[in-house]
Amino acid sequence: QVQLMESGGGLVQDGGSLRLSCAASGDIFTIDTMGWYRQAPGNQRELVATISRGGDTTNYADSVKGRFTISRDNNAMTVYLQMNSLKPEDTDIYYCNAHGSWPNEFDYWGQGTQVTVSS
Repeated sequence: QVQLMESGGGLVQDGGSLRLSCAASGDIFTIDTMGWYRQAPGNQRELVATISRGGDTTNYADSVKGRFTISRDNNAMTVYLQMNSLKPEDTDIYYCNAHGSWPNEFDYWGQGTQVTVSS
């Protein structure tokens, strides 16, 4: 079992910045990829960014490339999402994800943190 605790959401003006954090606990040795996803009510959850176990491979949604940066501290078992140049369309609930494949493929999710960008 893996537990994920997110923090850092809030209200920010158009063009502002926020940093999200997600601390993992439990069977952290089983985690491979970590990432951030977002979802608005009534919509499907969509990928924002992912980062590999060693932090050397990252993947971003086209809509956030150049504005968001994902990073990972394996000593603290925490993943971060630095969000700059925020836009009103970035308003969503952001969810942390931990993915692994041992002993069986799994996905764990955090409880979500609200990000609101005002115009």
